[in-house]
Amino acid sequence: MQVDRDWWRGAVIYQIYPRSFFDSNGDGIGDLPGVTAKLDYVASLGVDAIWLSPFFTSPMKDFGYDVSDYRNVDPIFGTLEDFETMVAEAHKRGLKIIIDQVLSHTSDQHAWFKESRSSRDNAKADWYVWAEAKPDGTPPNNWVSVFGGSAWAWDSRRRQYYLHNFLTSQPDLNFHNPDVVEQVLSDVEFWLKRGVDGFRLDAINFCYHDKQLRDNPANTEVAEGSIGVRKENPYAYQRHLYDKTQPENLPFLQRVRALLEKYPGTTTVGEIGDDNSLDTMAAYTSDGDKLHMAYSFDFLTEQCDAKFLRKTVETIESKLVDGWPCWAIGNHDVARVATRWCGQEAPLALNKVYMAMLLTLRGSVCLYQGEELGLVEAELEYEDLVDPYGIAFWPEYKGRDGCRTPMPWKAEQEHAGFTTGKPWLPVYPEHVAAAVAEQEDAEDSLLHIYSEFLHWRKAQPVLQKGDVRFLPSPPDTLLYERSHNGERMMVALNLSGQSVDIELPAGAKTVVSELSVLNAEWSDARVHLPAYGIGICQLA
Repeated sequence: MQVDRDWWRGAVIYQIYPRSFFDSNGDGIGDLPGVTAKLDYVASLGVDAIWLSPFFTSPMKDFGYDVSDYRNVDPIFGTLEDFETMVAEAHKRGLKIIIDQVLSHTSDQHAWFKESRSSRDNAKADWYVWAEAKPDGTPPNNWVSVFGGSAWAWDSRRRQYYLHNFLTSQPDLNFHNPDVVEQVLSDVEFWLKRGVDGFRLDAINFCYHDKQLRDNPANTEVAEGSIGVRKENPYAYQRHLYDKTQPENLPFLQRVRALLEKYPGTTTVGEIGDDNSLDTMAAYTSDGDKLHMAYSFDFLTEQCDAKFLRKTVETIESKLVDGWPCWAIGNHDVARVATRWCGQEAPLALNKVYMAMLLTLRGSVCLYQGEELGLVEAELEYEDLVDPYGIAFWPEYKGRDGCRTPMPWKAEQEHAGFTTGKPWLPVYPEHVAAAVAEQEDAEDSLLHIYSEFLHWRKAQPVLQKGDVRFLPSPPDTLLYERSHNGERMMVALNLSGQSVDIELPAGAKTVVSELSVLNAEWSDARVHLPAYGIGICQLA
């Protein structure tokens, strides 16, 4: 049986946050059998793969991104057998399975860290990043944590500081130790042997640190941007030259790629959170020997005007050369795109425009569960928060719980059909009317529009594999051409509430008419886009 090694190129990957997808046993927390129960729904969307957020054994201080056992399933999510059943059932439906791998750090409850912190001379003493205090007892340098405060925590047993780029309960592994690298690769292979089709590599540019522990310089232009950190967080006040994105990361990624080459048809998508994320994406996906693809936080911020979108895409295209991007406008760490980009003015109309953009750019795509329903960001009370990030920065920043609330399945059922118990986060009342069952029964729903577009896209090689080139267009619009093996397609998008005409280059055009979301009027010389208009045509 021939394996398609390049299935990932142009694929649409549906991100499932297991805690919030579907609860099969009534304990209020979504689980792996719940994912299996909803695979028919996922397959019906027309996506190619599922990215599964962490389900590994964990104390859940950061909801699974603090792993205490890389080779097992946390009991709240099920068992290893449940995982293997889910993979088999997904494959029966033509769906690939990509799992999250959190390689840069573990939980402080991991057996490795418990041993490492027990003394300075044990077998794993150098498996984590330990450093002496300065003479006055303060931390070794000025590095700060993504979650605020110093990135160093004091350990009284070793009388040393350990590095944690995230929570204090998430100590960083020391990738300068070759034994750590070998162990991490072995743990990755554990899941390859169980049939996974790839990995989403969390915070993958954080693996290595500067061995000299040099201070980071100040960031003189503090702005919310590609590092995905808001201005109220002190993390934004440094240029992160030494605590991440070190040169040693590149040979490590080559080791990861070499391992995956032993399992044909597997892939990697890296999460890049960096001051210079587009440059890092280019470096990490170049030459076909590191990551298969990567995405940054550039489309996960508040900026969404046409000028910014075009500049971001063109910049990444100019830098990637032979690399491959993966686009995401939402995930489990940022406010839902229906609120963040679409706002209150025309949320449904803008949802359609951004959907059309996301699914017609060059690259692969990650869709976050609920985007296809147009779910808005949930507004939660402080007492409902469980995210340590939000609790720490409340009320200026309300954390990530608002995008992680349970998926609504049936409006008439308690908790919108997510669980028969008390959900771990409340079901947001405004989500109930947007439940899957309600949208499946409405032919003009956003769910139908997503599914229709996704199924159509599967039959368009030019959209999956083709190049992209932007053309001149008025403010608040995007006009670009996709081309592949002699086939050409033009996409015109209006991000404004005013109609607009765009002058077109001469040439024969065949208007795409089979998609209900399209509402542009084409002629030889121009395209007329109504407010929030979408147009696609094929070029001779």
